[in-house]
Amino acid sequence: MSQTIVSKRANSAVTSGWSNESDEELLSAYRRKGDRQAFAELVHRYERELYSYLRRFLGDAVLAEDAFQGTFLQVHLKCHQFEEGRKVRPWLYTVATNQAIDAQRRNKRHRMVSLDRRNSESEDDLGTLMELLVTKESGPVARFEADERRDWVRKAVDELPEPLLSAVTLIYYQGLKYREAAEILDVPVGTVKSRLHTAILKLNEAWNGAHLSGEN
Repeated sequence: MSQTIVSKRANSAVTSGWSNESDEELLSAYRRKGDRQAFAELVHRYERELYSYLRRFLGDAVLAEDAFQGTFLQVHLKCHQFEEGRKVRPWLYTVATNQAIDAQRRNKRHRMVSLDRRNSESEDDLGTLMELLVTKESGPVARFEADERRDWVRKAVDELPEPLLSAVTLIYYQGLKYREAAEILDVPVGTVKSRLHTAILKLNEAWNGAHLSGEN
């Protein structure tokens, strides 16, 4: 059912009766009554914004379209798991981000923003993830080890809890400012910063557990 609506999202006939309803009311109507017009309005409302985000994330129009389709398929499948009182927008972006990450894994594509590049647009400079995990070294052996560490960090980041993964993805991989990430996630800027710090602490703990123990 939802595949038909999503695949024809650009031509969805959205009734004016739903245009003034909130995102939460639309999802609630679809969840409770299976109202297709409510679902179509939600797709229509986010088609440009969410597709643009996925296009920027993935750097590929086809992958972005597939991720968009997958996002609303997941909305259809998991709408009954959506908790009352939550905001729909950050949930949609979380689902979309997970779909984009899955698309990258399937296509063996690496994120375009390097882990060892600072996010120069951030209000606070937390340094790079790699700098927080290891000290700088030089020479061919060190460069080889740095590549291995970088691969390890990417895998470790993907295993972070969903709220932390979303924050790291938006700030480090997508290069968004804190306030932009906060708007997408519908949380205060301070929460975004807190999640980043928590993510970095978890990565440090995982790094120490995986590498320092092996040296003993």
